Amino acid sequence: MATLLPKISIIVPCYNEEEVLGDTAQALLGILKEMIERSTISDKSEICFVNDGSKDKTWEIIEKLNSESACFKGINLSRNFGHQGALLAGLFSLQAEAFVTIDADLQDDERVIMKMVDDFKGGADVVYGVRNSRKADSLFKRMTAKGFYRLLGFLGAKIVFNHADFRLLSRRAVETLKNFPEKNLFLRAMVPLLGFNSSQVLYDRKPRTKGESKYPFRKMLTFAWDGITSFSVSPLRFVTVMGIITFFLSLLLICFSFYRWFLGDNILGWTSLVTVVAAFSGVQLISLGIIGEYVGKIYKETKIRPSFIIQKKLL
Repeated sequence: MATLLPKISIIVPCYNEEEVLGDTAQALLGILKEMIERSTISDKSEICFVNDGSKDKTWEIIEKLNSESACFKGINLSRNFGHQGALLAGLFSLQAEAFVTIDADLQDDERVIMKMVDDFKGGADVVYGVRNSRKADSLFKRMTAKGFYRLLGFLGAKIVFNHADFRLLSRRAVETLKNFPEKNLFLRAMVPLLGFNSSQVLYDRKPRTKGESKYPFRKMLTFAWDGITSFSVSPLRFVTVMGIITFFLSLLLICFSFYRWFLGDNILGWTSLVTVVAAFSGVQLISLGIIGEYVGKIYKETKIRPSFIIQKKLL
């Protein structure tokens, strides 16, 4: 019977997580053992920590965990490739029937993994972990997060509301994900493009007990902008619309100037003229900036550089 049970790999990206890694390892090991004892998953199931170029003792702790238990695996990246690259390194390096990705701080409820596995065994290739609410967040974070999800939806990107990177993927889903060659990674929008059967499990996010958040506001803003420009061309269309509106406003201004000149009025107001020139210049610079973002992404894609480089594996 054991051979019929699915092997599950829990993938945990880590960047400077020495303060929480011990507690995280024990919490996930407890969940894994509970599912094994219930004959829900194979006893070959594992927990893999992906060290994303940490500058502290994260990798040393992973090596110690690996030496203490065969359940713990480790992947050490050659440098910091970012959260999304670390996730792909784990997904593409392991062999299992299903993969669960969860952050090292365990603010996402690890006990929900059992429900994810149940949905997977029920036929779901993708199971999204979705936050029940954002009551624990500050008012500013709630507003910006909701605005981000709604903006992405408005711009045409398929994304699950209140879902981050806590999810389960079947082997078929991961193999299909390998066919996506892009280097501008935004898995929250890439995974829904797979189109396989999916489900959602709701949970309440816990407060961080140790360590610091690896996503300050500036980094979250950059991540949001990368997501928008990676999965929507609407900003480019907005530039076109803005250009058309500006052009017609310019025509109206020219017609108005000729009308005043025809009536023999002197056109006064250098201030207004400078204001108009400055406004149009601002529109042009914003337009060039948005276009430049897309050109930069095309440049990165043509380089075809790897999304991650593995220095060492403990599998």
